[in-house]
Amino acid sequence: MPYVNIRVTNEGVTAAQKLELIEGTSDLLHRVLNKHPSTTFVVIDEVETDNWGVNRETVTTLRARQALEK
Repeated sequence: MPYVNIRVTNEGVTAAQKLELIEGTSDLLHRVLNKHPSTTFVVIDEVETDNWGVNRETVTTLRARQALEK
């Protein structure tokens, strides 16, 4: 009974994209590990950009800096 947790920033991931992640993850586990999709659990957590850090800064700060550089 596989459990997969996918975390993404909450920057507009659509319901269709989430479904594609769920289907793709389930298919991958079936193909590679022979795990049946009916026993595979996929959870998608959307994280506020203030709560996600990379390279010593929040994604909120990173996105704001990137917008200014354009």
